[in-house]
Amino acid sequence: MTDPRVAVALRYLAGTDHAPRVVARGRGDLADRILALAKEHGVPVRPDRDLVEALAALDVGAEIPPRLYEALAEVLAYVLKVNEKAAR
Repeated sequence: MTDPRVAVALRYLAGTDHAPRVVARGRGDLADRILALAKEHGVPVRPDRDLVEALAALDVGAEIPPRLYEALAEVLAYVLKVNEKAAR
Protein backbone atom coordinates (compact mmCIF):
# COMPACT_ATOMS: atom_id res chain seq x y z
CA MET A 1 0.00 0.00 0.00
CA THR A 2 1.25 3.49 -0.87
CA ASP A 3 1.96 5.82 2.04
CA PRO A 4 -0.80 8.47 2.02
CA ARG A 5 1.65 11.20 3.06
CA VAL A 6 2.96 12.88 -0.08
CA ALA A 7 4.41 16.33 -0.72
CA VAL A 8 5.86 18.21 -3.68
CA ALA A 9 7.84 21.45 -3.57
CA LEU A 10 7.84 23.82 -6.53
CA ARG A 11 10.06 26.71 -7.59
CA TYR A 12 9.56 29.40 -10.17
CA LEU A 13 12.28 31.88 -11.09
CA ALA A 14 10.90 34.64 -13.30
CA GLY A 15 13.17 35.25 -16.25
CA THR A 16 14.82 31.85 -15.84
CA ASP A 17 12.07 29.23 -15.75
CA HIS A 18 9.39 28.93 -18.42
CA ALA A 19 7.11 27.25 -15.87
CA PRO A 20 7.33 26.20 -12.22
CA ARG A 21 9.65 23.27 -11.58
CA VAL A 22 9.53 20.36 -9.15
CA VAL A 23 12.41 20.82 -6.73
CA ALA A 24 11.50 18.11 -4.22
CA ARG A 25 8.99 15.31 -3.94
CA GLY A 26 8.52 12.51 -1.50
CA ARG A 27 6.27 10.16 0.41
CA GLY A 28 6.16 9.22 4.06
CA ASP A 29 8.92 10.67 6.20
CA LEU A 30 10.36 12.61 3.26
CA ALA A 31 6.96 14.25 2.67
CA ASP A 32 6.87 15.19 6.36
CA ARG A 33 10.33 16.78 6.03
CA ILE A 34 9.32 18.77 2.92
CA LEU A 35 6.26 20.10 4.77
CA ALA A 36 8.32 20.90 7.88
CA LEU A 37 10.83 22.88 5.81
CA ALA A 38 8.00 24.77 4.12
CA LYS A 39 6.53 25.68 7.51
CA GLU A 40 9.97 26.62 8.89
CA HIS A 41 10.52 29.03 5.98
CA GLY A 42 7.00 30.45 5.92
CA VAL A 43 6.07 28.85 2.62
CA PRO A 44 2.29 28.48 2.29
CA VAL A 45 1.06 24.92 1.84
CA ARG A 46 -2.20 23.97 0.20
CA PRO A 47 -3.46 20.41 0.42
CA ASP A 48 -4.77 19.15 -2.92
CA ARG A 49 -4.51 15.38 -3.16
CA ASP A 50 -5.18 15.11 -6.91
CA LEU A 51 -2.70 17.84 -7.83
CA VAL A 52 0.04 16.57 -5.53
CA GLU A 53 -0.30 13.05 -6.95
CA ALA A 54 0.01 14.43 -10.50
CA LEU A 55 3.03 16.52 -9.51
CA ALA A 56 4.63 13.63 -7.61
CA ALA A 57 4.69 11.65 -10.87
CA LEU A 58 7.09 14.23 -12.36
CA ASP A 59 10.86 14.00 -12.00
CA VAL A 60 12.70 16.43 -9.76
CA GLY A 61 13.82 19.30 -12.01
CA ALA A 62 10.93 18.83 -14.44
CA GLU A 63 8.84 21.81 -15.51
CA ILE A 64 5.13 21.58 -14.79
CA PRO A 65 3.38 20.45 -18.01
CA PRO A 66 0.68 22.66 -19.57
CA ARG A 67 -2.06 20.17 -18.64
CA LEU A 68 -1.51 21.10 -14.95
CA TYR A 69 -1.42 24.89 -15.43
CA GLU A 70 -5.05 25.48 -14.45
CA ALA A 71 -4.77 23.51 -11.20
CA LEU A 72 -1.45 25.16 -10.43
CA ALA A 73 -2.95 28.60 -11.07
CA GLU A 74 -5.52 27.87 -8.34
CA VAL A 75 -2.70 27.02 -5.93
CA LEU A 76 -0.79 30.18 -6.83
CA ALA A 77 -3.91 32.29 -6.29
CA TYR A 78 -4.23 30.69 -2.85
CA VAL A 79 -0.58 31.45 -2.04
CA LEU A 80 -1.00 35.09 -3.09
CA LYS A 81 -4.09 35.39 -0.90
CA VAL A 82 -2.22 33.91 2.09
CA ASN A 83 0.74 36.25 1.51
CA GLU A 84 -1.54 39.30 1.25
CA LYS A 85 -3.32 38.33 4.47
CA ALA A 86 0.03 37.86 6.27
CA ALA A 87 1.24 41.27 5.06
CA ARG A 88 -1.73 43.05 6.71
